[in-house]
Amino acid sequence: MLLFRFLRSIIRQGSLTVVDARGQPHHFGSETDGIRPVRIRLTDPALEWKLGLHPGLYAGEAYMDGTLQMVDGSLYDFIELVTRNAGFGHMGPAGAFAQRIGARMQRFIQQRNPLDRSRRNVAHHYDLSRQFYDLFLDADRQYSCAYFPRPGMSLDQAQEAKKRHIAAKLLLKPGLRVLDIGCGWGGMALTLAKLADIQVTGITLSKEQLAVARERADAAGLSDRVRFELCDYRELPGRFDRIVSVGMFEHVGVPQYPTFFARVHDLLTDDGVALLHAIGRSEGPGTTNPWIRKYIFPGGYSPALSEVTPAVERAGLWLTDMEIWRLHYAETLRHWRERFLARREQAKALYDERFCRMWEFYLVGAECAFRYQGHMVFQMQLARDIGAVPLARDYMLVDEKRNAHNQTRAA
Repeated sequence: MLLFRFLRSIIRQGSLTVVDARGQPHHFGSETDGIRPVRIRLTDPALEWKLGLHPGLYAGEAYMDGTLQMVDGSLYDFIELVTRNAGFGHMGPAGAFAQRIGARMQRFIQQRNPLDRSRRNVAHHYDLSRQFYDLFLDADRQYSCAYFPRPGMSLDQAQEAKKRHIAAKLLLKPGLRVLDIGCGWGGMALTLAKLADIQVTGITLSKEQLAVARERADAAGLSDRVRFELCDYRELPGRFDRIVSVGMFEHVGVPQYPTFFARVHDLLTDDGVALLHAIGRSEGPGTTNPWIRKYIFPGGYSPALSEVTPAVERAGLWLTDMEIWRLHYAETLRHWRERFLARREQAKALYDERFCRMWEFYLVGAECAFRYQGHMVFQMQLARDIGAVPLARDYMLVDEKRNAHNQTRAA
């Protein structure tokens, strides 16, 4: 069987038992200290060839459909075992084939995101019920990587720390005009406005996020300084002293990188500063997991830095600072996964069991991708002018401490 040959080739640490549709158990690997043995059952005979050919797609679908069942161990134990062993390797023959030809296909087909497709892709994921996201996000609805500079931080504390960290890199001062590209539910824009007497424009393609962001601005008494618009970065006029984009770049797609950074260049004032916060991959250019692309983020792609920096250079921008976050997103996803599972019945009441299985598989798989498969987060600080930011990075620590003090006072 193709599946069993594949599992025999990759399971070196830990023990996996697969019970096939005829009730026959198949054992792979051996028990290893610190790795929980896992036992799963396949109830559909077709899964034996589907999973062998293309586990990256069919494992998630089988779990959603209930034909891949956990017997001993949790879904997290299973995906952790497989990804820990597979590492950066290809998942099955179809995965290897996709890696050989998929990058070119992704660039010209799957990642080609003109305006109409970008709007559809955003609506697919972000126009879900606001009550659903409230089940597992922090109080400020930050749907991007949190920052854990100290052990034991709560999710809310880490998301506040993330916003302070980003604000420090933006060198905020009164009177600035700030653009937030991909503003989500408005948390970053509102936080920046509270930290400094600035004007903020947030743009999104999600109608649901736009409605929530505007409600929050009204409730906070900040509608005179923070406005939110349903707008694509390619359509926006004007110039801004600061630009921030957090968790949006993953939806741009490699074919649009030259356009994206050209727009950042044109939207920035001559002495302006931009901060891009996005998911990347450490192992070089790759392809989006097919299950993630089909069910979670159509058109999405997390790039290697080697795919991003050439577009920055061609746009005439200075890369004035770069920071890599390694396990911060893994910890963020752990918090989201635990909070989601604790409120799973509420999510099921909003949608259904299959939807809950889909989201559990997504949160678990994403966490393991950051722990074992080379995913990370990068923050790029960009400027048009060589002298737009101080020569040394010390100012970031000073501003971050001041932002923490201002946040405490505001609370």
